[in-house]
Amino acid sequence: MNSSKDKRASDKIDLKQRILNAAREIFLEQGYDRTSVRMIAEKIGYSATTIYLHFQDKNEILHTLHTEGFEILNSRMAVLLQMDDPFERLKAMGKMYIDFALSNPELYDLMFIQVSPLTKLEEEDELWKEGNTAFGALKKTVTNCIDRKYFPHHDAEVTAFVIWSALHGMITLHHRNRCTKVISEPNKERIVSLGLEAFIHLLSSLKK
Repeated sequence: MNSSKDKRASDKIDLKQRILNAAREIFLEQGYDRTSVRMIAEKIGYSATTIYLHFQDKNEILHTLHTEGFEILNSRMAVLLQMDDPFERLKAMGKMYIDFALSNPELYDLMFIQVSPLTKLEEEDELWKEGNTAFGALKKTVTNCIDRKYFPHHDAEVTAFVIWSALHGMITLHHRNRCTKVISEPNKERIVSLGLEAFIHLLSSLKK
């Protein structure tokens, strides 16, 4: 009896993951507005009714994908928070963020570029818990750096925002193929990593 229940539970989890995988692919191919629950259902060979047994609507599906991405990112960030030297930690966080974005371009797009995942939060008047965790880790690290005489006379939140914006800008330019025709061949393949190195060098100069 228990094995039968376990199998049904496992099948339910597998189907939910199939829905999410199909939705991720269609969202990125068609865009959020052009995607329908029926399209997702057809992708996995089920009826739209089956989708509604697992998710309220396509907005909940997209928000679930977005949350899964942040769970991965924040778990990696949590490991780095154990580093004692805050500037070394900041460098490691930057590299991890870049590696995550370059290794998961579609997921990064859903997490940081598309507006739609945050619509659910606005509808329910909720805080962006996942984003606050990630940005909070960065802000804490910048605060620790300021305590160690880096970034003198800088506000921790504003400085953290500038750092996040710089990395996000490099990643987005790369993901949107804005670098292919303007960056020289020797640098083209590694331009984001090289950009991170240059940015870290700039930050390291901001110390008393």
